[in-house]
Amino acid sequence: MAVLSTTLEAGADPRVTVYRDLDHLVRGLAERGTESVYVDGGQVIRAVLRAGMIDQITITTVPVLLGTGLPLFGPVGGDVPLTHVATKVFGAGVVQSYRVEQRLVTA
Repeated sequence: MAVLSTTLEAGADPRVTVYRDLDHLVRGLAERGTESVYVDGGQVIRAVLRAGMIDQITITTVPVLLGTGLPLFGPVGGDVPLTHVATKVFGAGVVQSYRVEQRLVTA
């Protein structure tokens, strides 16, 4: 497993390869022949979106409006047009929408 982190201790778990920056992570995944990855975490998602490396995104909506909190993504350097592909509805009003990112449009 590969992880992008500035805080995890490298080598603490032999099953996990820790990368400190996106360029090294991408190079390491390419060397492994990796074709698909799961990206999570606001800062990581923003960096990968800015780099134009996301081609599919899943957004899950829970039916609660928060009075305060953190933005879903924060600044990504421009608009990211999405095309709706499908929506799944789960119990308790949870909705998951699958969308494909077309390209990053900078102002």
